[in-house]
Amino acid sequence: MPLGRLTPRTGVPVRSVAILTALALGMAGTALLGAGAGTSTASSHREAPLIAADPKVDNTDVYAFTSPDNADTVTLIANWLPFQEPNGGPNFYPWADGAHYDINIDSQGTGKPDITYRWTFHTDDQRGTNTFLYNNGPVNNLNDPTLLFRQYYTLEELRPNCDPVTLVEHGQVAPSNTGKASMPDYGTLRRQATVQLPGGGQTVATQAADPFFLDLRVFDLLYGGNLSEVGQNTLAGYNVNSVALQIPKSRLAYKGDATRNPVIGIWSSTEKQTLKLSPGKADPTGKFVQVSRLGNPLVNEVVLPAGLKDAFNSLPPSEDHNQPAVVAKVLDPEVPKLVQAIYGLPAPAAPRTDLQEIFLTGIAKAANGPYAVDLNSQLMNQDIDPNRFVPAEELRLNMSTPMTAVPDRLGVLNGDFQGFPNGRRLTDDVVDIALQVMEGATPGHLIPALAAGDKVNTTDKPFSASFPYLALPYNKAVNQAQ
Repeated sequence: MPLGRLTPRTGVPVRSVAILTALALGMAGTALLGAGAGTSTASSHREAPLIAADPKVDNTDVYAFTSPDNADTVTLIANWLPFQEPNGGPNFYPWADGAHYDINIDSQGTGKPDITYRWTFHTDDQRGTNTFLYNNGPVNNLNDPTLLFRQYYTLEELRPNCDPVTLVEHGQVAPSNTGKASMPDYGTLRRQATVQLPGGGQTVATQAADPFFLDLRVFDLLYGGNLSEVGQNTLAGYNVNSVALQIPKSRLAYKGDATRNPVIGIWSSTEKQTLKLSPGKADPTGKFVQVSRLGNPLVNEVVLPAGLKDAFNSLPPSEDHNQPAVVAKVLDPEVPKLVQAIYGLPAPAAPRTDLQEIFLTGIAKAANGPYAVDLNSQLMNQDIDPNRFVPAEELRLNMSTPMTAVPDRLGVLNGDFQGFPNGRRLTDDVVDIALQVMEGATPGHLIPALAAGDKVNTTDKPFSASFPYLALPYNKAVNQAQ
């Protein structure tokens, strides 16, 4: 839909959204401020104390966009297990057996999932007491007997008050890329692992080059205090575990009608059971507990103090607005003051209701926020009950936004309304977008002093033109990838 230029209104009363606005600032603020250095945080890589010790179930990034080569579908991608150095043998990087890896869809704006797509993995390890090798010869096909460590998954579609629907019963995972000699054509293995879904769509569980890109020297007092420490993609060379799902828009929209109800909210989450330990084994037991979640990028790192990070990972979005712990920091964020202290750029005046609308309610006239346009809030859906709507931290996508012929890495800020924060494409430069937004930029009105950002504008490995669009995983040591 044509939107023109987003211009904030003034004089709008502040709405109480509790922790949610703080989370919004966290999304935008991680680009500017962080506790730690090196590879301690990036997007949501190892962002909370407990999840840092359990990387197999650590959500890192979520992407949602209209499929560029199939406009009637949406592609959803969720990543886990960050900072995979390609030479990580002999065990490499398996999915956690029995855990629930979920992508959740909220089509009504309640903060609760109307649909959950759930991957559950199990392992077939044929090494036994014979060998330590992941594969004992070249693997040219997923069925080759030389592949000794295999994982499989069940994919279910879950809807409230309905029986689960199994979409994939025994899908095979594309394995960790153990090297050029072992897997000379990883692209073939990924294609073999891609499964067509009943009713349309496809899915794959695979290792991939981490699609998130930024210069982590942001943590050295904002790129060295004088923007001298920029230009290196610190995540180059690292892999992640990815699930990708391409699904018809009608399956995601409320009441199956993507014309009347085009906006959805998306987040990923991970659940696992408590482990009962015994000599040489760990058996899952008890109820499943949510241990990680992720919607918008750059959420749980900097605004939330360490004592609240694990709690946020355990909450559903529907409960976010009931957490009042950091309201004061939300409407008067610290990050712009830090930029002002270092670079002399005046901090935008508080309260920051523009950030509140961008990240928590979605942008819509009905949200009563500072923007006077309709972009990507579930409040735009014609068949929802607006009395049930709650502010919630979700990545929101308007599936009716026209396709962009030449995507702009700055998304909505540069007039490309299909880009972040209206969904998130692999090529969206969320760090530079966040930097601009925190300093008060609006579409067509960027902050000139920050125009160069971190000078990391894309990944060093090109994305694919077809599903799942992710770059193939690296197979060289990180210190050679650059």
